Amino acid sequence: MIPDLPSFLMGGYECADHINRSGERINLLQTTEHDRRAAEDFAALAALDIRVAREGICWSAVEVAPQQFDFTEVAYRLRAAHAAGVEVMWDLCHFGYPDGLFPTHPQFLPRFVALCRAFAAFHQRVTTAVLYVVPINEISFLSWHSGDVRGTVPFATNAGWDMKWHLCRAAIQGIVALKATAPTCRIVTIEPLIRVHGHDGSDSGHIARMNNDQFQAMDIIGGRLCPELGGREEYLDLLGFNYYYNGQWTDGVVPLPWPEPEDAMRRVPLHRLLLNAYDRYRRPFFLAETGHFGTDRARWLIEVAYEIELVRQHTADFFGVCIYPIVDRPDWDDLTSYSNCGLYDLDAENNRIPHYSSIETVHRLQELWSR
Repeated sequence: MIPDLPSFLMGGYECADHINRSGERINLLQTTEHDRRAAEDFAALAALDIRVAREGICWSAVEVAPQQFDFTEVAYRLRAAHAAGVEVMWDLCHFGYPDGLFPTHPQFLPRFVALCRAFAAFHQRVTTAVLYVVPINEISFLSWHSGDVRGTVPFATNAGWDMKWHLCRAAIQGIVALKATAPTCRIVTIEPLIRVHGHDGSDSGHIARMNNDQFQAMDIIGGRLCPELGGREEYLDLLGFNYYYNGQWTDGVVPLPWPEPEDAMRRVPLHRLLLNAYDRYRRPFFLAETGHFGTDRARWLIEVAYEIELVRQHTADFFGVCIYPIVDRPDWDDLTSYSNCGLYDLDAENNRIPHYSSIETVHRLQELWSR
């Protein structure tokens, strides 16, 4: 069932809270001061008639002791969103875990399930709004980042599948706990959308497997793969796909340029990637993250809008586009280096500086999608 959301266009706030490659805990909600400026941020979002936001609770911050939780700061953001008329989708695990935990740790599963149960109960206490919840954001990326390229704990290599198996197990048990506590909640599963291209020396079977593997996490949660983990088709309630300019590359992880030269175009159009994913699951779906950097931000949004219109010509199950992030954010591994992305840049005091060409593009998209 398509969710009853107040706007087609959505905005996301960077909420990564993992331990970076330097071994330092980051919390980008705090770094960008969204945790303190939520009322200001949501008012600005509502002024653009964007009425849906993606947020994260920051597991590493709310679990103050094993299986003990303090959602005070989350409550502030939730109330600020409601005051502005903004509906929220909540990520429970956005790449970060409390100190000492990682997906294969024996306490990871029970503590994550406790988090899901506690958050659902908290949400029911403070609001009557529908709970839209992402148990674990981008399992495929997180398993690769933590298990193959030493990007975060446990800083492993050659362990990506092991991480994915344990993260999917936790997500499935988390879904069970969420549904038991808040039966009307909507479960949102969000994964990257990518395309790997072969070159002259590539094995076609290898390329096909790489493109198929992007769906492993959703297949596991849906019970199509690793059925011993208890996945079920009904757990694939609402699906989100994240897509950025570097989401297509040649074998060997060499990103295709964007924009591409007209005489050497290799990219598969976004609408085809989205419709391929839709044909696989036939569930309500949306573009859960997209955006670009610097001066090309507006151009990227215009291209995405064109592709989304082609998707909407084929199915009524597509329900939204999320600009991510709305507010600029620093690099995870270098907090002094900002990305120049989103609708608002940040000055030295974290004041929000409008990026006018992007905001003007948003006005144009709102006109297009309000027809």
